[in-house]
Amino acid sequence: MEYDFKNIENKWQQRWEQSEIFHAKIDKSKSKYYALCEFPYPSGEGLHVGHPRGYTAMDIIARYKRLKGYSVLFPFGWDAFGLPTENYAIQNNIHPKIATENNIERFRKQSKMLGFSFDWSREINTTNPDYYKWTQWIFIKLFKKGLAYKAKIPINWCTSCNVGLANEEVVNNLCERCGGSVKQKEKSQWMLKITDYADKLIDGLNSVSFLDKIKQQQLNWIGKSQGVSITFKIKKSDESLEVFTTRPDTIFGVTYLVISPEHPLIKNSFKEIKNQEEIQQYIQDISHKTEFERVELNFDKTGVQLIGMEAIHPIHGKNIPIWISDYVLMCYGTGAVMAVPAHDQRDYDFAKKYCLPIIEVISGGDITKKSYIKMDNGVLKNSDFLNGLTVSKAIEQITTWMENQKIGKATVNYKLRDWVFSRQRYWGEPIPIVTCPSCNHVPIDESELPLVLPEITNYKTTESGDSPLANLSEWINVKCPLCGKNATRETDTMPQWAGSSWYYLRYLGTELANKIFDPDEEKYWMPVDWYNGGMEHTTLHLLYSRFWHKFLYDEGYVSTPEPYLIRTSHGMVLGSNGEKMSKSRGNVLNPDNIVEEFGADTLRLYEMFMGAFDQSIPWNANQISGVHRFLKKVWNLFEKIDYISNDQDSSLIHQTIKKVEDDIISMKFNTAIAQLMILANYFSEQEKVSKNEYQIFLILLSVFSPHICEEIWEKLGNQESIQKASWPIFDINKIEAILKELPITFNGKLKTTISVPLGLCESEAKKIVHDHPMVKKILSASKIIKEIYVVDKVYNFVVKK
Repeated sequence: MEYDFKNIENKWQQRWEQSEIFHAKIDKSKSKYYALCEFPYPSGEGLHVGHPRGYTAMDIIARYKRLKGYSVLFPFGWDAFGLPTENYAIQNNIHPKIATENNIERFRKQSKMLGFSFDWSREINTTNPDYYKWTQWIFIKLFKKGLAYKAKIPINWCTSCNVGLANEEVVNNLCERCGGSVKQKEKSQWMLKITDYADKLIDGLNSVSFLDKIKQQQLNWIGKSQGVSITFKIKKSDESLEVFTTRPDTIFGVTYLVISPEHPLIKNSFKEIKNQEEIQQYIQDISHKTEFERVELNFDKTGVQLIGMEAIHPIHGKNIPIWISDYVLMCYGTGAVMAVPAHDQRDYDFAKKYCLPIIEVISGGDITKKSYIKMDNGVLKNSDFLNGLTVSKAIEQITTWMENQKIGKATVNYKLRDWVFSRQRYWGEPIPIVTCPSCNHVPIDESELPLVLPEITNYKTTESGDSPLANLSEWINVKCPLCGKNATRETDTMPQWAGSSWYYLRYLGTELANKIFDPDEEKYWMPVDWYNGGMEHTTLHLLYSRFWHKFLYDEGYVSTPEPYLIRTSHGMVLGSNGEKMSKSRGNVLNPDNIVEEFGADTLRLYEMFMGAFDQSIPWNANQISGVHRFLKKVWNLFEKIDYISNDQDSSLIHQTIKKVEDDIISMKFNTAIAQLMILANYFSEQEKVSKNEYQIFLILLSVFSPHICEEIWEKLGNQESIQKASWPIFDINKIEAILKELPITFNGKLKTTISVPLGLCESEAKKIVHDHPMVKKILSASKIIKEIYVVDKVYNFVVKK
């Protein structure tokens, strides 16, 4: 009997759809489980083989939880507004709406081809007015609470497209859309006051189970720090500079101040500056740099001294030069920093470049060679009344002294900035605000939502840099909702982040016209139990989403303070050359071709087997062939079934149940599959395989490769789908008999032992051993010369430091 994967997969995909087996329903007799993967941006290129990795992982979780008796919600949709589709529309003379519909159709077909157990009845699309009606509704709620406002700020500006760009849309200082040069430009933008939620966003991390590195990214982005705000008066002026520092103990090491080129001091005191032309030229020269370039440590720092202006040291009263430099941003802190070159590498490099003084104030380093920054255990020197104090004592004493002298104040500072929410583009949600000469900014009445994006033929930004919507006079000119006077609509649109900040809630009532979601479903399904997506979205998207959710919680619309309990991320699938997949590199692989040759079950299984889930792994064509051979072996085992024996007491069966379950929960999918391969090899060596044991094996494998398991399950005489089966229960007493403590040695010296199955093959032993934390730690500081594995006896590394 041949393994005809094409007909098998088509058959079961149709049957799943017809039976609506994956449609989620509230069932209060069961525990609920809400599994979620980041919904994709449906580009014209379709899926490549990297996309299914995250979807397959969450599909495994969803299928596993159903088999464990949970009521599972596993929805899907499309994050379809944004710059790439608008670019495509311009280049191909096609309306973005049509391009989006075409792209979604292709993505949907490919997703269904891979057999994901999504509840397609809840499919969403952020470009659908029935969806973005509620994105606009949330914006109005934010506005009414004072959390949405308009301000003039510097943004990345493409000089060719005349459009504002997010940092992510600037590549090598060029516009992602047209390749034109980008500069900084001040423009009036809508902002969301996420900074008001900084502490709540930090505190909320204590109640969730995000990966540690994801929590740390969130904390780093918010950047809460305790320090002192110090006032530096300007010589012969009423002006002063406010500087925030976390290290007030280094105050005696300050040899110059640096301010942002955009700092208001320059404009307010421009007449006092003697090198005005040099300053103007420098500001012009750095205007093309993005924020990322300006703060990136690897970029060369430049600057110009403000000749004619000096600050006064707040303690000893000496004059301090003031410089402007590109590495200081006006939107971070106060836009001014006190430079302590002896104890900050960036300040040190700057001081060396411009021959500025360097004063060591904390002992322990050699500042003739580099700055001394590992100074927490140092002792103060060259610091007057702080001399001889430890760093911690000095910080405490100088903070008190400055507050008493009224030259400084203990302050909490944040790196987090308010969210820039405007885009001067067409393909986005219209911002539901009217500007009135008397009433200023006024939201439209909620009964008028959705404010539908009008259809246009010209998607290019206006010459003045406004959205294409600014050309639509009939759409723009309206009456003020408050006073009835002539007013104008906002022509900026929302960023792509908007629709993705709350989409998990719309899955809980996609058909509702008058409610953002079904309250009963929200109370049952929320919070999301497990959310997986790309590591690139674990700062901004995750932060913005948590912010919107916390706002909705504060307003009483949702029942949980956090949207997601678990957040994990997967590594990328790289090209076979080890580089990121892209059309320009010519290493993109289409999953359609893989499925055509090997089948969806093989592709799914290989993507989970190719390596550690959180690591980026290159594609290996040889390995996918091996995985396909494994599934053929599983198929052929059907010929060995013993329908008489009811045996399910094999120790290996129980050990496999436990390991596969443990590995699924910890996302070690590759080692779970390796264990299934061990069991399949064991079955192959037997003359007969009991039906019970084979069925247990199929249930375990079904979460990874569901089509083949459904087909064999049916051939075994089962009337109901394998999806209706129950996850098998292991007997711990039968596991211990086949586990072996494998000694791990380095240069013959025992370092640890690892519990492994008896008879473990070399390739699987290597995976398990290399994944052990202690082994990883030792190998990080060693070079492997040779590895020696003696089955059931020892695994030895020959290494050198």
